[in-house]
Amino acid sequence: MQINQLERTYRYDGIDLPVPPHLAGDPRALRAYHATLYPAILNAEMADAGVIGGAHVTEYRRAVGTKG
Repeated sequence: MQINQLERTYRYDGIDLPVPPHLAGDPRALRAYHATLYPAILNAEMADAGVIGGAHVTEYRRAVGTKG
């Protein structure tokens, strides 16, 4: 039996976002950090995209709909 350690990757609009080591274990703080780079992340939903290329990918997906 072999155990592989997967790294976490966060993606927004097809772009892999940086994950600072001190925020890697705190999803709320990481989301706030990513929102400083892309403010639309505050209103986006987080979706598990699965394992892609040896990394566990979480995507921020923009909210789609009408305003008002």
